[in-house]
Amino acid sequence: MTSFTTLELLTPTGPVSRRVSLAPPRKPTESEMPIIDLTTIDDGENARKVLAEKMKLAAENTGFFYVSNHGIPEKLIQSALEQVKGFFNQSPADKDRVGFARSGKSCGYHSVGSTQINNTETRDKKETFSMRYDTRIDPFHAGKTHEDVNSTFAATDFVWNGTSHLPNFRPVLTEFYQERLKLARKIIRLFALALGLPEDYFDSIVTQPGADAVHIHYPGTDEMPRNGQDVDVGIGSHTDIQCVTLLWQDMSGGLQVLSAADEWLDAQPIEGTLVINIGDFLQRLSNNKFKSTVHRVYNRQKTSRYAMPFFLGFNPDHICEVVPTCVDADHPPLYEPISCGKWREVRLKLAETGKVASQDKNSLL
Repeated sequence: MTSFTTLELLTPTGPVSRRVSLAPPRKPTESEMPIIDLTTIDDGENARKVLAEKMKLAAENTGFFYVSNHGIPEKLIQSALEQVKGFFNQSPADKDRVGFARSGKSCGYHSVGSTQINNTETRDKKETFSMRYDTRIDPFHAGKTHEDVNSTFAATDFVWNGTSHLPNFRPVLTEFYQERLKLARKIIRLFALALGLPEDYFDSIVTQPGADAVHIHYPGTDEMPRNGQDVDVGIGSHTDIQCVTLLWQDMSGGLQVLSAADEWLDAQPIEGTLVINIGDFLQRLSNNKFKSTVHRVYNRQKTSRYAMPFFLGFNPDHICEVVPTCVDADHPPLYEPISCGKWREVRLKLAETGKVASQDKNSLL
């Protein structure tokens, strides 16, 4: 007989509990985490509707799936990984030159153990380097002059100036960011089709999106679980904040996804693929049809693990509501309108303080 425990998650309306099996993580079934081949993504709307139907099934099930033939060159991915390793191999003092507290914005460096995404679990055994959206590197705005509404040039420039001794760091990570941003915009079009909307439905609100790239190093460990208890989490149990996440992970393993049956799934890396998952904001807009699923990372090996997630949200100031195709007389909207930027702000504040961040918390339901 399977035993269960209770996992607590923080939300803007207070803690929520989730039943979780104590059984070891198992391999997901093909329907729980399918591999979707994106070869035909540029072949016309009919081809994209076929892809969108596959994504719809995955989004309504576990909310996680793999994509192959995604179009990002493997050579570029490996170059980015090499630059990331070079950054993390620096001394703590050199890395801290671009620390979050120094940059003044949500970009730069976080040291090992400086974050705790779930305050009922251990501190996150990882270090990160983060990039924020910057219109100056967005191919959509090439040759244009636009105010950057989602970052400050000063903070971004501070981070790049602090890594100028790594000559290829900025250009390689910028190119990798651009390729993921282009792919994320294509994927959000597929999600529009999956929701029964025109494929350009979201185009006007991904022109200056909340688009963050995080580069993560999970140090190896000599520790093993004692007395059946887990040691440090690499990153604690959580859901993602924005609309969709594109994850590159190395072949180490460690990503675990909570299934609809309350079991941990071992989301093993598959060479040549990215992992895609739904974030909270897209779940809101779909009226809970799409699933923003709890996941975590454990690094249970002596060597390092590297991962590079990319998070896409909508233009931060645009107020969004549940889309019309997900509402009818029997299914009224479950959520009030809110901007993606405000939602992100509330969630990040919650992660930092462990407390409800808004006095008017009912407006966030």
